[in-house]
Amino acid sequence: MASHTSFKDRNLIAVIGDEDSITGLLLAGIGHINEQLKKNFLVVDSKTQVSSIEAAFQEFTERKDVAILLINQHIAEKIRPTVDRYQQAFPTLLEIPSKDHPYDPAKDSVLKRVQKLFGE
Repeated sequence: MASHTSFKDRNLIAVIGDEDSITGLLLAGIGHINEQLKKNFLVVDSKTQVSSIEAAFQEFTERKDVAILLINQHIAEKIRPTVDRYQQAFPTLLEIPSKDHPYDPAKDSVLKRVQKLFGE
């Protein structure tokens, strides 16, 4: 029962993505700013440093109110070692395509783990 209680407050989706992806998801209603003025999204552009992306990834994966972390796959490639090391069930990490960068299943860390489990 304790494990169920620890997940009940996870009710947000966090996003690390390009401007188009973030805009679409914000229009869909996922945007949130908490009492400490922390956002649940990071807009990544050509000027965004890798250290900022990694810091946002760490922050979102450590937050207790985030259930799912969406990250554009081409942005996940910039921090691939960090993404590949992430093994927690919550928040669940999902790599998504963007308008300019199609999804490549060969690069998806979650899909790689599933294939490894099934011996593929």
